[in-house]
Amino acid sequence: MTDCEEGEGGPNSQGDGHPKESSPFINSSAATDAEKSQQYDGKNMALFEEEMDTSPMVSSLLSSLANYSNLPTGSKEHEEAENNEEGARPSKKPVKAPQLGTLMGVYLPCIQNIFGVILFLRMTWMVGIGGVFGSFIIVFMCCSTTMLTAISMSAIATNGVVPAGGSYYMISRSLGPEFGGAVGICFYLGTTFAGAMYILGCIEILLIYIIPQAAIFKIEGLEGPEAEAALLNNMRVYGTLVLSLMALVVFVGVKYVNKLALVFLACVILSILAVYAGVIKTAVDPPVFPVCLLGNRTLLSKAYDVCAKVIEIDNETVTTKLWSSFCDSDSLNATCDDYFANNNVTEIQGIPGVTSGILAKNLFGNYLEKGVIIEKRGLASDADPDSPPTSSNRYVLADITSFFTLLVGIYFPSVTGIMAGSNRSGDLRDAQKSIPIGTIAAITTTSTVYMSCVVLFGACIEGVVLRDKFGEGVNGNLVIGTLAWPSPWVIVIGSFFSTCGAGLQSLTGAPRLLQAISRDGIIPFLRVFGHGKANGEPTWALLLTASICEIGIIIASLDAVAPILSMFFLMCYMFVNLACALQTLLRTPNWRPRFKFYHWALSFLGMSLCLSLMFICSWYYAIVAMGIATCIYKYIEFCGAEKEWGDGIRGISLSAARFALMRLEEGPPHTKNWRPQILVLVSVDAEQNVEQPRLISLTNQLKAGKGLTIVGTSVQGTFLDNYAEAQRADQSLRKLMETEKVKGFSQVVISSNLRDGTSHLIQIGGLGGLKHNTVMVSWPRNWKQPEYHQQFRNFIETVRETTVASLALLVPKNIAAYPSNGERFTEGHIDVWWIVHDGGMLMLLPFLLRQNKVWRKCKMRIFTVAQMDDNSIQMKKDLITFLYHLRIDAAVEVVEMHDGDISAYTYEKTLVMEQRSQILKQMHLTKNEMEREIQSITDSSRGSIRRKNPPGMRSQHSAEEGASLAEKPEDESVAVSNPKQVQLIHNKNASTPTSPTSPTSPAGPAGAAATWTDNKGADKGTALLSPGPEAGKDFFNMKPEWENLNQIDVRRMHTAMRLNEVITKKSKEAKLVLLNMPGPPKNRVGNENYMEFLEVLTEGLNRVLLVRGGGREVITIYS
Repeated sequence: MTDCEEGEGGPNSQGDGHPKESSPFINSSAATDAEKSQQYDGKNMALFEEEMDTSPMVSSLLSSLANYSNLPTGSKEHEEAENNEEGARPSKKPVKAPQLGTLMGVYLPCIQNIFGVILFLRMTWMVGIGGVFGSFIIVFMCCSTTMLTAISMSAIATNGVVPAGGSYYMISRSLGPEFGGAVGICFYLGTTFAGAMYILGCIEILLIYIIPQAAIFKIEGLEGPEAEAALLNNMRVYGTLVLSLMALVVFVGVKYVNKLALVFLACVILSILAVYAGVIKTAVDPPVFPVCLLGNRTLLSKAYDVCAKVIEIDNETVTTKLWSSFCDSDSLNATCDDYFANNNVTEIQGIPGVTSGILAKNLFGNYLEKGVIIEKRGLASDADPDSPPTSSNRYVLADITSFFTLLVGIYFPSVTGIMAGSNRSGDLRDAQKSIPIGTIAAITTTSTVYMSCVVLFGACIEGVVLRDKFGEGVNGNLVIGTLAWPSPWVIVIGSFFSTCGAGLQSLTGAPRLLQAISRDGIIPFLRVFGHGKANGEPTWALLLTASICEIGIIIASLDAVAPILSMFFLMCYMFVNLACALQTLLRTPNWRPRFKFYHWALSFLGMSLCLSLMFICSWYYAIVAMGIATCIYKYIEFCGAEKEWGDGIRGISLSAARFALMRLEEGPPHTKNWRPQILVLVSVDAEQNVEQPRLISLTNQLKAGKGLTIVGTSVQGTFLDNYAEAQRADQSLRKLMETEKVKGFSQVVISSNLRDGTSHLIQIGGLGGLKHNTVMVSWPRNWKQPEYHQQFRNFIETVRETTVASLALLVPKNIAAYPSNGERFTEGHIDVWWIVHDGGMLMLLPFLLRQNKVWRKCKMRIFTVAQMDDNSIQMKKDLITFLYHLRIDAAVEVVEMHDGDISAYTYEKTLVMEQRSQILKQMHLTKNEMEREIQSITDSSRGSIRRKNPPGMRSQHSAEEGASLAEKPEDESVAVSNPKQVQLIHNKNASTPTSPTSPTSPAGPAGAAATWTDNKGADKGTALLSPGPEAGKDFFNMKPEWENLNQIDVRRMHTAMRLNEVITKKSKEAKLVLLNMPGPPKNRVGNENYMEFLEVLTEGLNRVLLVRGGGREVITIYS
């Protein structure tokens, strides 16, 4: 046997340059039997060949496991692929690899979605009404909410591959279809109403600041409610037109929207930079923006031409337009309004500048009733408190009643948009890295901008101008525009385009979200909206989105629509936080986020903030939104399609009573929810004490999975006679479980024999859906001794029963050497030898062990075996990729095992094994005689290897055994396995069968050469001896008994020895070695041989955990 090389792929590596062909396990319909026989014809893996159809070689699966592709929105395809027993099917169309990085894929889309209409149209007004202090609290509260939500979202988004479907996908797969559907609809409605809000903002900018003359319903000359109604009607007409135009653009092609997105983003960034430039300029040279006050009341700029009652022209006092507005004639002795007569007109600077100290006056709030005149605090005013204000249409009035909670509702939409990155997860090169960094960076940036804007607006702009929502006192300018440099038009045009862009984005995103929900099929009446154009564009969903958007436009007021969408977004964010908190507290084995900076307490804080803000914004809207969500939840629960997505709610069911058990009966848990529910089979001695207490310690160390534990044992006898013994055994189990801190149940069965007792435990353990899925049983220590003969037969029957029952099996060997719960490893490795893929148990177990304090400091290493035609370099890359997606940190090594020729030592070891098993079966000797017999056979076999000329002396029993082997028809040994899958080592036609007692071999050198080489070797005309323990053996002095050995057993022994050599070389010092346990022989004749193979496979290793999967996937890369 040649030394196995590490899979680094040097120039002499035989695996290089031979990429693996498509494996029959990935797509079995494409694989013919001939391909299968080629796949398995190597001698190296003969131990595992009987179960190759269900547990394929790792090398054949790695490339498909690693090279997944993100799937399109609506994860139906993902669910089908995951539930497909044959593994992931290759997609019909070649999928273009996603290329977007953190900046373009997450950061900038989030910035674009977060900055929006509220910043430009309502931020200054909010600072004026709420004061710098109050506004800062609002901004801080809202930004904290989104930051906490982003942390929770980052944890969920990095817990596996999130197919493009964003927040809806994350919530539905974390909390289940009921919550997922309810929150998905809420998020959809929020996005749709956001579209309406952006369109209304766009129309407001157009009709008030850009071209007021375009209004269909003229506002000039109208006062109070009439003017308000005219404005709203204009919004409705133009809003409907703009909505129709935008819907048409989205229908024609989303690619145009995406191309324009960067242009709109540039507008937003330029506008914000213009504001900061303006602030800096005010410190040096404040702009001239005069505001005219009568007493302390702000005058409409269109009510005057000069800010004075009278002016001097050619030494003559002439009245101004302002005089005409308040008096009944132009003459100086006209009758005028009392307030006008009693108060002076003063002109103040609207933007005194950042150094003026105006901040102190703007610190506190100034909430106004609707219709109240906006006044400057601190100015003298002579007004009769009893008389109502007259000529109010000459002043700037408050258009709505304002209060703190209203400001929260209006402001919150300006911090939404944090999901933009996760919604694009399908387009990201590395979503697990980009989503947390991009989203949190975007929220940090926007929060900094918002908080600085609150302070800067308060420090630069006069209070009356801030409270002037539509800029009526500053010549109809956009208030934030008055601050901008070089011109107000930068902001006006920039904000107009940004609102257009944001509206288009909403109309693009919302139909896709609805399509994803519809395609999942959880809400039956929405299924029609899953259909679309031939290219997948959601036509029907777009139609519904536009119709709902029209409702927002009919409401027409930006201030009334904003709280509605605040509700829906807050509800969505609340459930994202709930999902993260729930998953963290449940500690499902699949919960392994790459993003580590999360905590359930932060998620609960975020959830509480969201709930508080909902009721702060508007308690009646909050109740309506929750009512809608509850109705959808109940509808899905009673009428929706049955879905199992591995959600956290299903995990809670484990700790609930009857209702939960009934829910668990609905079907097997999803891969993400799978956790080891362990049945530990222990044996008790005559005193009813547990013989292997370390089995319970190991179970405790595996309990990071928070699953069920049943410790079971069987007592021999009858129920009537042995009930007291059973009770004592049960007490012993309970006491040991309490000592080892294992939370679970004990179960004792009384049976006529231990074999049936174990079988009964495996069959009846658990209740309903709360059943074990994994069996742990200790390795039979002294199985070679005749008195323990029945013990290992029971063990093999247990292995067979777990296989039939599709249960996973854990067999710790040398259990006494395993650590107790009090021990701590300060360093070392847990080595996984992943030879065949049987569901991923080998990956999950070390992860669970490392959650425990005993194993926490151990590093994980994964070894896999490359054979002759495997590309070891590619295998290593694929394995690293696969582990990255699984969120498991482990060193990776690919070990190359070439098809070495079978050594003399292998033949001798097989011969001894077969002779020994035959003797045990055929001879009824006393215990002492049997031991002596075995010893003599072993000694003579070892002597024949050590000596160059083997003696003719053989034990009489050995000779009889050899004769009995020779008398067996040779075809019998071939019939054990499918001839297409098994390639015999030696060419039977080339060699003549000889009597095992004959001292010379008639086959001669030709026969020997044919025996020692496989077909490849014979073709090359070479016959190589691998350096076994006795490398110097003469090639021609073959023992003729070897001819008649069962060749399948020879090859299995070869596999066991080769693997053992490789494993001991790499993992001798490992604290624990986990490896695939080969399946038991299908016929019971080979039981002893099976035990011998396992013994050889694990020889020389201190702690070994043999693992058999339960025939289902237990670990997934998906979230």
